[in-house]
Amino acid sequence: MTAVPAAPASRGLAAGRLRAARGPLLLIGLLLALVAALLVSAGTGQLAVPPAEVLGSVLHRLGLDAGPLPSHPQGDATLWSVRFPRVAMAALAGAALATAGAVMQGVFGNPLAEPGVVGVSSGAAVAAGAVIVFDATALGSWTVAAAAFAGGLVTTLLVYLLSRDGGRTEVVTLVLTGIALNAMTSAGLSFLLFLGDQQAREEIVFWTLGSLNGTRWSAVAIVAPLAVVGVAAAVALARPLDLLSLGDRAARHVGVDVERLRLVAIVVVALLTAAAVSFCGIIAFVGLVVPHLVRMVAGPGHRLLIPASALGGALLLVCADLWARTAVQNADLPIGLLTSLVGGPFFFWLIRRSRRTAGGWA
Repeated sequence: MTAVPAAPASRGLAAGRLRAARGPLLLIGLLLALVAALLVSAGTGQLAVPPAEVLGSVLHRLGLDAGPLPSHPQGDATLWSVRFPRVAMAALAGAALATAGAVMQGVFGNPLAEPGVVGVSSGAAVAAGAVIVFDATALGSWTVAAAAFAGGLVTTLLVYLLSRDGGRTEVVTLVLTGIALNAMTSAGLSFLLFLGDQQAREEIVFWTLGSLNGTRWSAVAIVAPLAVVGVAAAVALARPLDLLSLGDRAARHVGVDVERLRLVAIVVVALLTAAAVSFCGIIAFVGLVVPHLVRMVAGPGHRLLIPASALGGALLLVCADLWARTAVQNADLPIGLLTSLVGGPFFFWLIRRSRRTAGGWA
C-alpha cells in the first residue's frame, strides 16, 4: 500500500512544532556556551588563569566561598581590572549588534539589513569622532554615547526613507543606500582625521578598526544600561514584528500601527548600535550573521529570534575577542577586522542565496 504524502499544511505545522521544541534548548545551549566562553576568555592571556579559578574568583566576589581562587598573586587583580571589563564589553556589544540586526531585518523585511551594512554604525562613529575632535563634554562621560546615538538615529532614518519604494523595501535599494552612506561617512571620518591632532587621530582610527583593548568598568557602566534597555525594548517589539512580516495591510488589519512601529524600531536600532559603537568602534557583520544563523535553526518568530540573537551575538563577539588577543603573539588584532573577515564572505553568500531563491533582484 502506497503511503500518502503529508499535505503541505501538515508539514508546515510539524516544522513549526519542531522549531518550538528547539527554542528552549537553543536558548539554554547558547547561554551555557556563552558562560563557558566568558570563563575561558577571561582566563586566557599572558597571565593564564584556569576556568575553575576564574569561576572561583567570581563566586568569591559574590560572597560564596566555593571554588579555588587564582593561584597567581596578581591573578585576581588582573581578572577584575583588565579581563572581566573586556569580556563584559564584548558580550554587551555583541548582544546589542545582533539584536539590532534582528530588529532591522524584521522592519525592512529582508535578511540583508544590518547596522554596519547600511551605514548606521559608521554614522554613529562619525558623530562620536566629531565629539572627540572638537573635545565636546556637554554631557560628561555620556557625551560620546549620546553623539553616537544621534548619529545612528540620523543614518537609520535616512536608510528608512531612501530605501522605501511604494511601501516596500527593495534589496538593491537597501544595499546601494548603504554603499552611499558608507562612502559619505568614510569621507566624514577622513575629514575629521585631517582636522584632529595626533591623539584625536589615534582615537578615530580606533573607531574605524574596532577594538576592546583598554576597556574599563566605567565604560561598561555606560554601555550596559543602553544595551539592556535596547534588548528589552526589542523583545517587547517581537509580536508586532511577527505581524509586520505578514505585510503592512495584514498588520494594520489586526491593529498594528505600522508607521509608529517602524519609528520605534528605528530608535531601538539606533540605541543598540550606539551602545556598541560608543566605546568599541565599528564592528561590522555581527548583526547580519547571527540573526540569519539563528533564523535558520529556530525559524522567523521574533519571540525566539531576538533573545537567541542577543545570546548568539554575545557568544560570537566574546570568541572573536579571544581570537583577536591570541591569534598573533604579543599583539591585539582589531576585532572589527576579524568580524569583517568572516562576515564579508557570508554576506556575499547571502546575496547569492537571496537572488537564487527570489529568481532575481526583485
